[in-house]
Formats: sequence, structure tokens, C-alpha cells
Amino acid sequence: MIVTVRYLIPHPDAVTELGELDVALYDGTQPVPGHLDDVEFYAVPYGIIDPRFCEPIARMPRLKVVQTVTAGYDHVLPYLRPGLTLANGRGVHDAATAELALALTLAARRRLPDFVRAQAEGRWASGWSAGLADARVLIVGYGSIGAAIERRLAGFEVEISRVARSARPGVRPVSELPELLPRADVVILAMPLTPETDGLVDKDFLARMADGALLVNVARGRVVDTAALLAELDAGRLHAALDVTEPEPLPADHPLWSAPNVLISPHVGGLTAALAPRARRLLVDQVRRYAAGEPLANVVVGP
Repeated sequence: MIVTVRYLIPHPDAVTELGELDVALYDGTQPVPGHLDDVEFYAVPYGIIDPRFCEPIARMPRLKVVQTVTAGYDHVLPYLRPGLTLANGRGVHDAATAELALALTLAARRRLPDFVRAQAEGRWASGWSAGLADARVLIVGYGSIGAAIERRLAGFEVEISRVARSARPGVRPVSELPELLPRADVVILAMPLTPETDGLVDKDFLARMADGALLVNVARGRVVDTAALLAELDAGRLHAALDVTEPEPLPADHPLWSAPNVLISPHVGGLTAALAPRARRLLVDQVRRYAAGEPLANVVVGP
């Protein structure tokens, strides 16, 4: 018997909640369902970014909507065809990614990696650190994640500047980065990967940063020119705290692992206990909107 599936989503609780609809589960841990001819709404499995999860799009002739649970959607764009709507997971990862941005910033500015290494060696390695109080923080990319980062920084007595693609009250345009970078102690990257941001943090960008400044990347690895960053790290001029890298995963023999003054986490910004319930709420809401003929939230590519 062939079962009609109109909605293919990666969250079992959402499937249960949407039980009155023609919905099925595909979370990437099992084979893709065999009958995709009737799928109109496909939510890409999450947890890791894997091109295999986008390949079923080509086998869905009636597909109308592709939904990601991730905020970034650059990995899906090559698989879209004309006429499809793409919606992203804006809001799902804001809190978790902002938490990690703050954790990376604090760890780097308070020298926690040095203390962890000293503990492993049984050394009492006291000393001064930069800290956060009175630091000047520049947030590059002021969408919902950038705003969430600012809210979490508010209690640390820092001076915050904001940059986004276009200016608005309190937010400076990207064109003013050359003026802002030399004054920042911490630069936090929180923008999506687009043709405009691909390689934005290049040799010139890094050269404008102040001596001893910290670069924090919770955006996408390709936003940063890795070779240019390595040159600054090896020279001892800049510090970095990175949740994303280019390439990714970072090969075991990559020089970034052993570069001085760098802290690396393996792209775990959104991977907390908050992800599953927030993903469920988003998926249920979006499927119900589509089923009712209502406008979808978070549309980033229109039909």
C-alpha cells in the first residue's frame, strides 16, 4: 500500500502533533522514504549539515516549500529549483548561539584555555587577563542572533557597536567597518553566508583590527579567509575563538589547530537542550500555516 506523504519533517514529536495531516518522519538516521511524489513541504534534517539531506529535493516533483531548522541556509541553495519557497530556522538557535558566542568570548578574554592546559600539567599558572569589563565589542551581523548576543553582553559593562548590511537607527552599515574595526577589542561575527559576506573577513579586514583584539566567529567558516587569519595568529597580533571554520570539519593536520591564541569548538553553536522543543514549535507552526494557506514565517527565498 502506498501512503500519501505531503509533509516530510525531521522531528518525531512534531509528526505526532500533526497527526491529522499526511505527515511522515525523516530525520536523516533512516533511509529516505520511497514515495516522495506527493511531498509538498520538506523540512531538512538538522543536527549536522549534510548534503545528503538536500538530495531528496530533486525527487519531489510536487514540492513547494523547503524548510531548514538552521538559521544558515547556504547549504540548501544549490539544490533549489525555480518556484520553490525556502524558509529558515530564524529564532530557533538565537539563544544557544548567543550563549556560545559569549562563552567563547569570555573563555578567550579570561585565558581559560591556558588554565585548562596548566591544570592538565599540574601547574599553578596565575596571571593577568584582558577580561570583558570596559571592552569595546563590535557585532558584525545584527539579525536576531546578533541582537541575542548583545542582550547577553549587556550585564558585562561593555561598549557595543553594531554593523549590518544596511544602516538603521543604532546600527552602522558594512561600509563603515574600516572606521569601526581599529577601535574594537572584540569583533563578533554573526552574519549569514551570502555572496556579500563570503570572504568578508579578509587580509585587509584583519589588518584593520587592533593589536591584541579577539575575533569570534559563530557565523560561517567561509566568512573568514583562513590563510589570512592564520598569518595574524602566527604573528601573535590577534586572538580568535571559532565555532566555525573553513574547511569544516577541520582536518586533524590543519595548522589552525596548533596556531597560537586560538580556541576552536566544532560548530556546536545551536546544539543544546533548547534545540528540540524550539524546532518542534517552528515545524508545527510552519506546517499548519502551509496547510491553512497562510503566509509562512522566515521566508528567505520566494517562489
